[in-house]
This record gives sequence, C-alpha cells and structure tokens, in this order.
Amino acid sequence: MSMPGTQADGAAHRARPSILERILTRTREDLVERKRRRPLTALALETPQHQPGLFAAAIVEAGIGVIAEFKRRSPSAGELRGNPDLESIVRAYEQGGACAISVLTDEPHFGGSLDDLRAARAACALPILRKDFIVDPYQLHEALAAGADAVLLIVAALDQPTLTSLHSDALELGLDALVEVHDKHELDRALEAGARLVGINNRDLRDFSVEVERTFELLDFVPDGVNIVSESGISTHDQLRRMQQHGVAAVLVGETLMRANDPRAALLRLRGEPNAARA
Repeated sequence: MSMPGTQADGAAHRARPSILERILTRTREDLVERKRRRPLTALALETPQHQPGLFAAAIVEAGIGVIAEFKRRSPSAGELRGNPDLESIVRAYEQGGACAISVLTDEPHFGGSLDDLRAARAACALPILRKDFIVDPYQLHEALAAGADAVLLIVAALDQPTLTSLHSDALELGLDALVEVHDKHELDRALEAGARLVGINNRDLRDFSVEVERTFELLDFVPDGVNIVSESGISTHDQLRRMQQHGVAAVLVGETLMRANDPRAALLRLRGEPNAARA
C-alpha cells in the first residue's frame, strides 16, 4: 500500500524541470536583453578577422588531442577554483600541450562570460571553442565577435530544424561546430544535421551524473569521416590512452585541470609526457 501523498510527490518530481531545461529558459530570457543592448549591426563592427577551420584541424591532427577548458564553476561541482587567473591558466594550457581551448561563457550557472573568451583569445594562439547553450543565430555572431573559432551545439537543447539551421549557419560564418550528443538517438540527429565533429558528453545534462563508458558505447555507431571528442569525466592518462586506442580524436577536460595547483603540470601528466613529473 502506498503512503499518502506518494503519487502526488512522484508527479511533482516528474514535472520538475531538468538542469538543462532551467539553463535553457534562463538563456532565452537573457538573450532578449543582449540583443537589445548590442544588435547584430554592432556585433558585425566588433568582429575581428577570422581564419575558418582552425579548431577542426587541431582536433584531427595525429594522436589524441586535449581540449583544455576554462570554467569558473558548475551546477554540480560549485566553484572550481578561488579567484582563477584566466590569462595564466590559458597560457599554462598552451604550454602543457593543449590542442585547443574551451571557454564556458554561460554566466548564471557557470560564472563565465564573453569577456572570458576575449581574454583567452588575447592570451593564447590556440583555437578556441565557445562552450555555451546556443539556441539562436545571434549567439554565433557573439562568438565570432569575441574571437571564437568554434561553437558547441547541444542536440538535447535543440529541435531538429534549429539544430540543422544553426549548424549550417555556423559553418557559413567560418565557425567549426562541435555537436554534442548523449545517446544513440542524439547521435543520429547530429549526423542527420551534417555534423562531422561530434562531442560525446559523458555527463547527463538532466542530472549532471557522469559515466565515461558512454563514449565507448556510442563509438560503434559513428561512421567513417566523423571525428569524436569525448567530454567530461576524463582525469588520467590511462583513460586518455584508452580513448586513443578506440579512435577518439580528442578529449575535453575541465574540472581536473581547473582544480590542479599547477594546470600545466596536470595537463602534461594527463598527456603522458615523460617530463611531466619535473614540470
């Protein structure tokens, strides 16, 4: 016999928005104000000269690359590092052998901003991914104006027409698009949209739990010509080596490096560099 209120409590739990849904709602609200303050015509004037394809080229180089991420906090882990010095961390990533940089620009839930991306662009020569919750073409222009080389498109956040349109728009603007998936259905949708650079996120954005095996479960369904980036949960060289053995092109690592006392040394160790112990 069920306890009084159990059925109602269960219904309330099912109706509660996921973390992703809450983030997307706030993103759309904030976009209204950003568009008002800085219309597309203003963004066009701020956009620097841009060389397309740098991010994708860095991912497909020989070996397995590490996309090192700068993020201030996350909904699941809270603050990752007290008062982080973005410029010194990004330079440490570059010195540690990162193939590219990822910058979290979502402010309400991750504490980031486009100013972080601009600062990273000024601090290093590596290709930069704008990691955010992209739902509108305006955000592509924001990314380009701030100096990004690529954007993240999250399949779970977009219906199919919007995903396809944003992917096409990004490529037309000269931005590479890393299309993020979490399961076989989302992978099929990413491929249908034309994605050739797919991120398999080992973190479930509904509850932020992490399962690294998700990458290996999906690899058998990835066709030739599609490059895979494994995201979240990677913290050791053994994991990196296993990813490489299974054909993963790159991994995206944030929390492990952000929490490290010496991000350069941590990245060298992750990459298995022989001089990492002396770094």
